[in-house]
Amino acid sequence: MSNTSPNVESAVDISPKVGQEVRIIPQPSKAQRNPALDFTKGTLVLLMVLYHWINYFIGPQWEYYFYIRFLTPSFIFITGFMISNVYLSKYVAADPRLAKRLFTRGIKLMVVFLVLNVARAFVIPVLSTGVLVANPLAPRNLFIIFASGNVPVVGGKLIAFSILVPISYLLMFSGALMLPYRFYKYTFHVVCVVLLSSIVVLRLIGEMSPYLEAVTIGMLGVLAGFIPIAKINDLVRHPYMLALAYLCYTIAITIWNVPFPLLIVGVALSLMVIYLVGISGGESGIIRSEVILLGKYSLFGYISQIAILQILAASFRHVDFELLVLSTSFVAAFALTVISVEVVDRARAKAVSVDRLYKAVFA
Repeated sequence: MSNTSPNVESAVDISPKVGQEVRIIPQPSKAQRNPALDFTKGTLVLLMVLYHWINYFIGPQWEYYFYIRFLTPSFIFITGFMISNVYLSKYVAADPRLAKRLFTRGIKLMVVFLVLNVARAFVIPVLSTGVLVANPLAPRNLFIIFASGNVPVVGGKLIAFSILVPISYLLMFSGALMLPYRFYKYTFHVVCVVLLSSIVVLRLIGEMSPYLEAVTIGMLGVLAGFIPIAKINDLVRHPYMLALAYLCYTIAITIWNVPFPLLIVGVALSLMVIYLVGISGGESGIIRSEVILLGKYSLFGYISQIAILQILAASFRHVDFELLVLSTSFVAAFALTVISVEVVDRARAKAVSVDRLYKAVFA
């Protein structure tokens, strides 16, 4: 969920051969943005508004959640994709700044996650939009928060913004893997196989780890990012084949729900469909421009929409007209998310201090 997009010409295998001396470039290259990738990220932000709106205004009993199950893993997949397709187009693998950049971004996300949840502990009682877990610092709860990800906990939602944890782990883990990747170009492939095998073993003994599965999907995104953008563009330009594949996927999850293998398929197909729309659209247009802007601020847009929905849920909790609540809150959630991103974008352009603060937190 970085604000940097890939250079379409440099997304190639740049890993060094074993024993080959690598020259570290003095400055990272200035990568050109990929509007279709920003469009994809922006569309995911808007779809996440829908997902969170359903959580707040309809509730977990909604019977069609499995049709949008791909959303959260898609964010993590995109993060992995950008590690290999963006960062490795700006830095050579042996450049120590690459590992530092990835690790620092991972730490920042973890700090953001902690700050947001501490703030949530003060906001929820004021807004009356949920129930806090009595003792989130209990060892069992800490294990769930930082290790397994097996939420929710009976009696209240344990954490919010949980997607930030596996994304943080993915970034830091990928930064650490850059050292062996300098000498063995299939490092990420091997690690991905190990992660997939671990998931299979856990499933065989009746266990699961949502964080492990999320990081694995992110690692699959890293592998996808090694594919040149030109080949990806050619791959997705088969709308009828994509439509047929998505139809088969929809039938499959309707019958079997969304087991992990189908989740991977759903993430890949959904992102290809959105990306196809992104590369097929015109170069201009208000709606397209707004979606692309959301993609540039995908992390901020994700965080702001949850805060907005918390406020909307508190504002409408005493209103008796259900249809009015649903329709008004739905439109307001989308509009306010877009407006919040517009405000930040314009503030960054006008005030150096705002731009520095934004970069310190999100860049």
